[in-house]
Parts: sequence; C-alpha cells; structure tokens
Amino acid sequence: MKEEILARIQALKKERKAVILAHNYQIGEVQDAADFTGDSLGLSQEAARVGADTIVFCGVHFMAETAAILSPEKAVLLPDLKAGCPMAAMISAEELREWKKGYPGRKVVCYVNTTAEVKAESDVCCTSSNAVRVVNSIPDVEILFVPDKNLAAYVARQTGKKIIAWDGYCYVHNRIYARDVLEKKRLYPEAEVWVHPECRPEVIDLADRVLSTGFMARAARETERRQVIVGTEAGILHRLRKENPKTEFFPVKEMALCSNMKKITLRKVWRALEEMQYRVEVPPVISRRARGAIERMIAI
Repeated sequence: MKEEILARIQALKKERKAVILAHNYQIGEVQDAADFTGDSLGLSQEAARVGADTIVFCGVHFMAETAAILSPEKAVLLPDLKAGCPMAAMISAEELREWKKGYPGRKVVCYVNTTAEVKAESDVCCTSSNAVRVVNSIPDVEILFVPDKNLAAYVARQTGKKIIAWDGYCYVHNRIYARDVLEKKRLYPEAEVWVHPECRPEVIDLADRVLSTGFMARAARETERRQVIVGTEAGILHRLRKENPKTEFFPVKEMALCSNMKKITLRKVWRALEEMQYRVEVPPVISRRARGAIERMIAI
C-alpha cells in the first residue's frame, strides 16, 4: 500500500507541478518522500526559488504561512490543518500589541515560530541559527523577544544585551532536562553533545555545541566524532542517520517528540495533492507587513 501511495504522490506531483517540503521533525517516510528536507525558513526560501505552482508543506501551520508569504503566487498546502505549533499559539498579535505598550520604543524581534499576524507586529524576524546575529544588528541595548524565553536567554548570554522575553517555550525542548543529558553522557562518555537553542539554559550549559536543526545536519556531515548525543525533537535522527551512517546518533530523550509534527502522513500528503487541500493563505495586508520583518532578517 505504501508503494501505491508513493506512486500516486509522484503522479500528482507532475500533474500539479508540485514540490514537497518536509521539516526535519517529520516522520521518516514523509521525509523520504520529500523533494527537500530542512528547517522551516530554509524550506520556505527553497519553495520561493523552485519553479513549482504548488507547495506541499509537511510541517506545522506557521511554516506554511511563511511559505505563503514568500511565495504568494503559489498554492501552499498543509496536509493536516490541525498541525499547529503550541509555542506559536502562546502569543497573539493582540497580546503583542498590548505588551509593546509597556515598552515604548523597544524593537521587537520575533522568532520565525510565530503566526503571520505576530510577525506583522514585529520589527524583524529571526531563526534559531541567526538570532544572535539579528539581535547584534540592533543598536539598542534593550530588546523585546517573542515568544521563546529559552532562545531569548541563550541570545542574551551570547550578546550581553538585555532581552525582555515573552513567557513562551517549545514544550518538547522545555521537557529536556539536565538529568537527561547527564544520563546519556554516562551511557556514551565519548559522545559529543549537540543541543538546540530552544533548550533550557542548564541543558545548554552541558552541551558541546548549540545548533539549529539546519546546522545539525551540516555538522553531522563534517564531524569526525563516532557518537553524537542530540538534544532536539527526535525526528531529526532519521535524517542524521540516513545521511551519515558512519556516525551513531542518540537522542537525549527518546520521547522528545512533537505530536503536531507527527500528524502528517504519506496518505495525507497524497490527499492534499489529490484534493488540493488544505490551502494556507495570508491576507495581503498581513502578508506585506510580515514579509517586511522576514526580509529585514534576510538582509542581515
């Protein structure tokens, strides 16, 4: 049955002039069926470059929104509309507007893991890989950061700036504890530890390297280590192991799984292409303002 679904997906891709994008946290068979696998912004930029009419974004809702903002002329499909991001849902545009009133004149840096409406209320976006660079580009000493307090804490330590953070977090990374890292280091004492900057500060303190998912994929190709302990959503292990069979990769926590990321299946990808569902669109007035925040980041 899997082979039949894959064959149907391939046929529909040609018919719809479609490209399939899969985030690093997707289930293995969805990653394998994708044309491109990567982090959220990188995939959206790839979608803008390729000559496709349809983009099937296998990720969560804000990622499809970002693709729609950068490629407004293309049909962006999310195979499961219930695939949301709990962290992105922790702040609304209205909440951000009210919060900003208490800090007049402060610049707002928003993590790309936010809704289009929140991006539209922000001065500049950032990703986990460029957050430090984005914050350093702002001359102000005091900056507002939404929504991830853990990423904000990491950026504050790297830049020396006063980061006033929204009280949001990724529930997957926030549930990775120092004891999880210490236990894995006990089991694999020769392994290097890589963690995502969405992790708690005390987890980051135990890491050898702090890397976004995109940089983890790059580092995995370059490392000479035989064993690596990975502190992020465990879905990325499929890609790391597939692309780098000579290195052993172990999750810091086996149950570091995002249930929303796992909602997309091959069958749902097939249905999305067959029915051209579910299209994600951003109102033009929101899209223009959100795109400005994204483009300011890309310029940096």
